[in-house]
Amino acid sequence: MTENTLKKPNFNPVSIEKRQSYVANRESETYWQDALRRLKGNKVAMLSMVIIMIVLIMAIVGPLISKFDYATNDLLNSNKWPDRVHWFGTDELGRDIFVRVMYGARISLSVGVVAAMINLTIGVLYGGISGYYGGSVDNIMMRIVDVLYSIPMMLYVILLMVVLGKSLLNVFITLGIIYWVGMARIVRGQVLSLKEQEFILAAKAAGASKLRIILRHLIPNSMGAIIVTLTLSIPQAIFTEAFLSFIGLGVAAPMSSWGTLCNDALATYKTFPYQLFIPALAISITMIGFNLFGDGLRDALDPKMRK
Repeated sequence: MTENTLKKPNFNPVSIEKRQSYVANRESETYWQDALRRLKGNKVAMLSMVIIMIVLIMAIVGPLISKFDYATNDLLNSNKWPDRVHWFGTDELGRDIFVRVMYGARISLSVGVVAAMINLTIGVLYGGISGYYGGSVDNIMMRIVDVLYSIPMMLYVILLMVVLGKSLLNVFITLGIIYWVGMARIVRGQVLSLKEQEFILAAKAAGASKLRIILRHLIPNSMGAIIVTLTLSIPQAIFTEAFLSFIGLGVAAPMSSWGTLCNDALATYKTFPYQLFIPALAISITMIGFNLFGDGLRDALDPKMRK
């Protein structure tokens, strides 16, 4: 480069319009605003959310728009194929399958929500306390988790249901006892990675109590992983309830569950396949919806996916 090329006349000032074109026009976003924007851009996740909302609305409204009751027998109309009167047909006792599927949706969704709330409450507090205190407290608490984790979850669930008996309340109790273990591990890992950061040291220096640090600083900053785990635990609980009802350990008759409907249809599935296909399809659609929505949430809340 020669000396003449660096002289002032060889440079032209940038115009105001061109200077402004280099300024970023995008407004600043918070972590949650950015996550929501990316979630809205995920078409699969949004479609899955629509599916979940449809299942929820049908569970609430479905039995109200039908003139049939889920427990009333009508032997004169048994094993009827779907028509204008019975939208999903009838079973061997003449009960309307549409109403029973909708009531089954109520049971399955309530089991999923209750299990998720218990998972959230016990798992988050247990994992948060274990990760924050560390040392011998963490060792003892995590050994308990390891013991529970060493035996297959389904075996725990079956044994507890055999002891407690068949009822919806016992399903809630059984899932509440078992399903918090995975959440506790995830929250503990998050807390271990956060508790040595500067904002936690600042909270300690300001005189914040240990409980306040856990509840107001550590857990809120772990909400991304917590929400994803919570969303993915719902279909797991729904499938567990359906499996228990299928093998006869779930809700008691005459209550209808998707697993109960599948079990009732086994005897006649070759002759009347719709009786098995419809509740099985309901289980599949609901689980796919929650799993895909959970995957979308994981991508939206992952800082590494930020654009």
